[in-house]
Amino acid sequence: MPIHDLRIIFMGTPEFAVPSLEILVKNGCRVVAVVTAPDKPKGRGQEVATSAVKDAALRHSIPVLQPTNLKSADFITAVRAFDANLQVVVAFRMLPEVIWQMPLLGTFNLHASLLPDYRGAAPINWAIINGEKETGTTTFFLQHAIDTGNILFQEKEPITADDDAGSLYERLMITGAALVLKTVDHIAAGTYKEAPQMPKQEAKHAPKIFKETCKINWHQDADKVYNFIRGLSPYPAAWTVLNDKTCKIYKTSRTNLKDKSLAPGAYVSDDQTYLYFQTSTHLLSIEELQLEGKKKMKIDAFLRGNKVVQDQAK
Repeated sequence: MPIHDLRIIFMGTPEFAVPSLEILVKNGCRVVAVVTAPDKPKGRGQEVATSAVKDAALRHSIPVLQPTNLKSADFITAVRAFDANLQVVVAFRMLPEVIWQMPLLGTFNLHASLLPDYRGAAPINWAIINGEKETGTTTFFLQHAIDTGNILFQEKEPITADDDAGSLYERLMITGAALVLKTVDHIAAGTYKEAPQMPKQEAKHAPKIFKETCKINWHQDADKVYNFIRGLSPYPAAWTVLNDKTCKIYKTSRTNLKDKSLAPGAYVSDDQTYLYFQTSTHLLSIEELQLEGKKKMKIDAFLRGNKVVQDQAK
């Protein structure tokens, strides 16, 4: 059928999902409803904030559903009333079977990895943390187990040595949107093929990241620490202890310097131009950081206003 004859329900919440919604609307797809997270208080003032996807939907006058319970009878009835024949999911919660089985043409998801590697909540972060040179995006039909459905299409994306989670997120957000449109085109035309995800003996995983996950282990080698920091930058950010305070580290650079007198986790600075942390192999130069109670700063600005207590191993 022509793509504009589809009736699509789009499900997503964060900024990552917005280009996928926008590209469908721009190309004449009938998005009959958007499902997104409920509004919630945000920031110091606790003002009620709407999701990025809701904001986009309202710009296009698309009806919005914001269920607190995806299994509620009211939500199921509301979804059914839109009579969609396809559902598109990008960065949303796990759906109950009654929802994802509802459309005649199915429900597909966009995932920011080359499945079956990096199933889970944080595929972009973990690909960088693990030092991968390549990742990508995958569209697949939903089934019971999370991120395990039959693959529709994949698009590879290189990871450069200078990428962090933020820069890779930005690229995958755009290439992922193009893959969503390609997938919808082929589903409408009936020209797609499903490929079961082949089990891998050592598949890599992407579990949810918590604050304790983000603590830097300076006993690892410099390359691993470097990848760990950029894999968590700019959010949620790797952290360590500096001057007896929690300190988020956003950017480092590798050096050829070694200081055998320093234990891993110890640091040294001239209080003017550099701050080095010792790893198990080499010193890492801190380029951007945020000390507890302070703003995010480049290292030179930080050192102009903060003296560093030397050689503290944490």
